[in-house]
Amino acid sequence: MERARAVLLIPDRTDILLAPAKAEDGPRLAEIRVDAMRPSLEALDRFDPVRARERFLGSFAPPDTRLIEVDGDLVGFVVVRRREDHLYLDHLYLRPNMQGVGRGKAVVKVVLQEARDAGLPVRLMALRGSRANAFYESCGFRLTGSDSWDNHYEWRTGADPSDQGGATG
Repeated sequence: MERARAVLLIPDRTDILLAPAKAEDGPRLAEIRVDAMRPSLEALDRFDPVRARERFLGSFAPPDTRLIEVDGDLVGFVVVRRREDHLYLDHLYLRPNMQGVGRGKAVVKVVLQEARDAGLPVRLMALRGSRANAFYESCGFRLTGSDSWDNHYEWRTGADPSDQGGATG
């Protein structure tokens, strides 16, 4: 049976499709997470692929998850959880060879538009020392706090000049 697909409507990134996840996608997504997190966790001497898989699968919720496909290939995924007062961007992972060419920013742009439409901010956490911190800041997120392992970020519509239609790239 063909998976129902939702086309990512970004004029300059028509190569990207977002598709709803199914329960059976969990193991493949866990592997993408492990591959994407490896460099950051190895830098902290905390890389444990079994733990990374188990943590993801323990909270995997297909209704909150969209697959990121490029030219029909699964290259990543995004998890956005709706909370009462915000959207929580829980995961955004792309295979390492798919990073750095604007695909992640195109997906964030969709999330930010959903937040605008709902009138809600978007919150997330990124591992301290990870390249993800600079990425989220470049998408208009602002650091709101830190703990021993993570930085906490928030994006609010109209909060700064970078909110002129969302992230680009």
